[in-house]
Amino acid sequence: MAFVTNVKGLTVMLEPISATRRVGRVARVQGGVLAVEGLEGHARIGDRLKLRRTAQDSLWAEVVQLERDHVIALPESPLDGIQIGARAALYDPITLAPEDYWIGRVISPDGDPLDGRPLLPGAHPRPLQSTPPPPSERRAMGPRLDTGMVVTNTFLPLVKGQRMGLFAGSGVGKSSLLGQLARHMQADVIVIALIGERGRELRHFLEEVLGPEGLRRAVVVAATSDQSPLQRRRCAWSAMTVAEHFRDAGKSVLLVADSITRFAEAHREVAVAAGEAPVLRGYPPSTGHLIMSLCERAGPGAGDQGDITAIFSVLVAGSDMEEPIADILRGVLDGHMILDREIAERGRYPAIDVLRSVSRSLPGAATPEENALLATARRLLSLYDSNAMMIRAGLYAQGSDKDVDQAISMWPDLDGFLAQAELQDCTHSFKQLDLLLRRGRAVKPAA
Repeated sequence: MAFVTNVKGLTVMLEPISATRRVGRVARVQGGVLAVEGLEGHARIGDRLKLRRTAQDSLWAEVVQLERDHVIALPESPLDGIQIGARAALYDPITLAPEDYWIGRVISPDGDPLDGRPLLPGAHPRPLQSTPPPPSERRAMGPRLDTGMVVTNTFLPLVKGQRMGLFAGSGVGKSSLLGQLARHMQADVIVIALIGERGRELRHFLEEVLGPEGLRRAVVVAATSDQSPLQRRRCAWSAMTVAEHFRDAGKSVLLVADSITRFAEAHREVAVAAGEAPVLRGYPPSTGHLIMSLCERAGPGAGDQGDITAIFSVLVAGSDMEEPIADILRGVLDGHMILDREIAERGRYPAIDVLRSVSRSLPGAATPEENALLATARRLLSLYDSNAMMIRAGLYAQGSDKDVDQAISMWPDLDGFLAQAELQDCTHSFKQLDLLLRRGRAVKPAA
């Protein structure tokens, strides 16, 4: 079976080879884009051009705008060496052909291996942009998933097919949290998109954050920050395409995209080159639809398909939850986790602010008894949070309010509970929370 698949993979590799190909010529180079004549009436948006710099060296570009007498293309690498009149051959858009033997591998957005080993495509090429399953045929979200952390097993549960946002500034433990979920969360296959990541961070993420255990069941798609905006934007689409392959095979897939902010920034560069005006606080009008169409491809499948449970990270500068990308994602996802810098600075990880975070799988993902526990714990955390300034300043007098007194006495245990790992399952996490609350009710606040 593997031999047959590999033969088909070789066929997929050979299909683009043609004895004839339409060719245009570079007419103008301006502002980092190319105007190519001779392809009008044949080139389409998204097609690729292969431009010859020297007899041995070429570069790729993507068609982003069509004019009556020429096409505009954005290059994927520096334009050094390109001359007026340079030959530009027309190619179809990129497709991916994922296969089961891609699991455990690190690839580029074009499907090329990045881990030093050869990788053949599968038998069935897929376009990078596709439509989600019909809304009327999609299943509802599925059962609760074990995540390896009590906070996401209890206060912020994830269920099969849920799409969750992770909102964080820099340096508050976002990558570590994503790696923790990728290592321990219930799923058949993990697909990770590292969009615009720093080059040195890629190896660190693979070896230290994800680790060999996590990589064994993962496909990592990476485009580093020095690559073109076309590659960085394509990274998210390629990862989603890989996830859809496994979903269509009936598997439960966890998709982790880090980060949608860099995906939107890459799109901004491409869209401005294509003539769009940056009107949405620096982003073009097409940004909202681009993000929503990506997110809609995740979620429950239809019929005998599997599910894509997705976690999309968002970089929020200065914890500004009203900036455009965060605002768009909050409206389209099934919940969000907010990482707080103050929590990280006092050493509690994951630094999730449970009072500002929400999972829209609740209350359905928990039993009535579990929901009652969560309501009690949230009330105590909220009471402490609303009086925290007075408490820290020494202005609160013990005994003024018995509910606040209880919140003060239980806060260290509840805060510690949110940092715990969970080696068993969600039911065990709720048992721990129940025991903690019962113990807190049994102990009277100090006079």
